[in-house]
Amino acid sequence: MSIKNITRLRRARKSRALIRNQDSPRLTVFRSSRHFYAQVFDSQGSKVIVSASTNEKDSKIKSNNLDAAVEVGKKVAERAIENGIKKVVFDRAGYKYHGRIKALADSARNAGLEF
Repeated sequence: MSIKNITRLRRARKSRALIRNQDSPRLTVFRSSRHFYAQVFDSQGSKVIVSASTNEKDSKIKSNNLDAAVEVGKKVAERAIENGIKKVVFDRAGYKYHGRIKALADSARNAGLEF
């Protein structure tokens, strides 16, 4: 494993330790080299409630850029609100809060989710 990935996973462990103490559903993100994914887990972290990604068939953008992150953020927020989830805890999975991660969070907030 690369040193960048080890550092990211260490940051993720530290932030998830704090997130577990809260009883809200968790919005987590993952970015691969080609796609961008977002999922909302229940408070225990065992069941996926809603998800959205650039890998879906009906997705307009099939890349991993800033526009794709904004679209995924809107989709996951709309689907969460349809399932009755208004407030979530944002789990950035160890990624630094800038660029695509920040764009996804801002678009989810604009679509109605509360962090």
